Amino acid sequence: MTGNAADTPRPLMVWGALAIVYVVWGSTYLGIKIAIETMPPMLSGSLRFAVAALLLGAFLLVRKGKAPFRMSGRQFGGAALVGLLLLTGGNGMVAVAEQHISTGLAALLVASVPLWLVVFRIAARDRPALLTLLGVLVGFGGVAALSIGGGGEAASTTGIVVILVASLSWSIGSFLSARIPMPPNVWAASAVEMAAGGLGLLVTGLSFGERLDVAAVSGRSWAGLVYLILVGSLVGFTAYTWLLGNAPISLVSTYAYVNPAVAVVLGVLVVNEVATPQMIAGGAVILVGVALVVSTERRAKVRTAATAEEVQVQTSSS
Repeated sequence: MTGNAADTPRPLMVWGALAIVYVVWGSTYLGIKIAIETMPPMLSGSLRFAVAALLLGAFLLVRKGKAPFRMSGRQFGGAALVGLLLLTGGNGMVAVAEQHISTGLAALLVASVPLWLVVFRIAARDRPALLTLLGVLVGFGGVAALSIGGGGEAASTTGIVVILVASLSWSIGSFLSARIPMPPNVWAASAVEMAAGGLGLLVTGLSFGERLDVAAVSGRSWAGLVYLILVGSLVGFTAYTWLLGNAPISLVSTYAYVNPAVAVVLGVLVVNEVATPQMIAGGAVILVGVALVVSTERRAKVRTAATAEEVQVQTSSS
């Protein structure tokens, strides 16, 4: 065994965090749809992440004191940058897109995130396997089918373009999070990311003329916002942030399998959205591509780990 084996997260913890991201994030598409019924999308996202950051920060201060927030300027800047990419450019733009497209279509297009991650690896000269490249081509074929065809009557070009930009921003943030200085405490990192993302959405929303009329907000939208704060952000986002630092990105990105299915089912059941045959077919192609990418990457990592262990055993016995 290696000397740092005790620091390796237990598989049960990894899969528990994955299960949270699988189900919770699939449901947040519906939560966003309900919240923006009577709230501006970017300002509602700003409220969501600002309140979540305050709650998480207060919890850390009460339980651990100032220690979790000891970080360098570069670490703080790294977390803030990731927060802007993930939450302002990523999650915030999902809310904007859902004014124009269904929750199911939004989730299916966001499922392209693992494909973008492979593209960034190629740009970083990390050559993936041939099957991984094939998966990327298949997946982006599904994205093209949904984008060009529109995914049915419920879609619009504006919504599709915005959700694709959101997916790209989220992918960049996920890719950079493991490659730039970040706060050592994962929960403090989440708090900084949510604070930065909330501030970014506030500035962007006000710049685009959004204004929040509290009297016009329905109880249903408030309920959706509370769900997004407590469950989507505090539970789901912190679980995702923890996974980024404790599990392979190829495994973390498997949430893209489950989220669209959860989002489509909830959209049909709760807000009477229609899952068109074209949308289901295009989404299925995307998920096939993602499955090919992730399964190929996981097998490659297992083979690499096995080879390294074999070399270590041979070295120890020689």
